[in-house]
Amino acid sequence: MSADSLTVVISAIGIVLTLGTGMFAAMAWVVRRIDAVDAKLTTRIDAVDEKLTTRLDSVEDKLTTRIDTVEDRLTARLDAVGADVTDLKIAVARLEGPPRHLLTAAR
Repeated sequence: MSADSLTVVISAIGIVLTLGTGMFAAMAWVVRRIDAVDAKLTTRIDAVDEKLTTRLDSVEDKLTTRIDTVEDRLTARLDAVGADVTDLKIAVARLEGPPRHLLTAAR
């Protein structure tokens, strides 16, 4: 083998190794960078998730309290209306009922 052929073969192997090492290093950098971004995003997403969960729980508690208050007020009002209707039924029954026997009818 001549010196020129040997030089070309060694140069080709050197170029292939250099390019391969460079590509490997570049991919390692990309993977490391993606992992760093993923970790940052995961941290931010978890923080936002925690804030939203806290807020939603607070809103849910407030709405539950308001709904319970409204329900109690409506129950009280409906009970009052029911009592008034019962009193009204009794009054109408007295007006429409048979004449009282203890009173003398003037005819």
